Amino acid sequence: MAPTHQAAPIVDSTAVFKENIFKGKVLFCTGGGSGICRAMTETVMRHGADAAIVGRKLDRITQAAKELSEATGQTCIATQADVRDPKLLQEAVAKTIAKFGKIDFVICGAAGNFLAPISGLSENAFRTVIEIDTIGTYNTIKATIPYVRKTQGSYIHVSATLHYRATPYQAHVSAAKAGVDALSAVLAVEEGPFGVRSNVIAPGAIGDTEGASRLSAQSAEHRTRVVNSTPLGRIGNLKDVANATVFLFSDAAAFITSQVIPVDGGSEHLRGLPLPYPTAVLDPEGVKSLIKPRL
Repeated sequence: MAPTHQAAPIVDSTAVFKENIFKGKVLFCTGGGSGICRAMTETVMRHGADAAIVGRKLDRITQAAKELSEATGQTCIATQADVRDPKLLQEAVAKTIAKFGKIDFVICGAAGNFLAPISGLSENAFRTVIEIDTIGTYNTIKATIPYVRKTQGSYIHVSATLHYRATPYQAHVSAAKAGVDALSAVLAVEEGPFGVRSNVIAPGAIGDTEGASRLSAQSAEHRTRVVNSTPLGRIGNLKDVANATVFLFSDAAAFITSQVIPVDGGSEHLRGLPLPYPTAVLDPEGVKSLIKPRL
């Protein structure tokens, strides 16, 4: 019998990093009211940071800020803004400075996505995703950089792996995230002399998120396909992205900048694999019949 696919463990950040490594630090996070960015914010706060989360819906981010404060024992404030509006973002930053006096870390995470072929994608829909993801990232950088310079702080931009190869029905977000990656690299080069770092986290399939539920039916069959196309043997967890966040913001990453870090269990390398995976690795004898010799 072939061995079973061994899944990577899910690790809590407090099992690896000291709880107070971000004591006295302040995080500014767009998209922090839900999903991946909320998990990133909560984990950074669990290690001692205070935070300001940015979102369009005041009631949603106010509730999220209250819950994050209660869960971590740190202070989280809600700052209402649309990342497409530079003036509103500047006001959110001003509110953060008024409350905490500084900004050390920035997560650019506001995003939008849906499935649509180019033939069925309206110009307005394409433009909206670019405005939220790419221009929103630019606006966030512009609003925060004077303060991040002062603290020699760090940026993390939440991207994706979709644009590494052609992903059907994802032209809009592929273009948007490619722009985010480029912005991060230029930011790292331009702001490095000021002591500022900029990196990208590119999540793969992360379970139990709004994005995952929108982009697939999340059926048992689908989950099996995802697991079987991931070398580390499982769907991603919010803690996986959060742990990468703690590392990149920590002093352990002091010499890491202008990098794109996929958090996908290695699944990007298996797109288009001609052999059944993981059977081809775990039971190579069992797939010999599928390989025809070339004459």
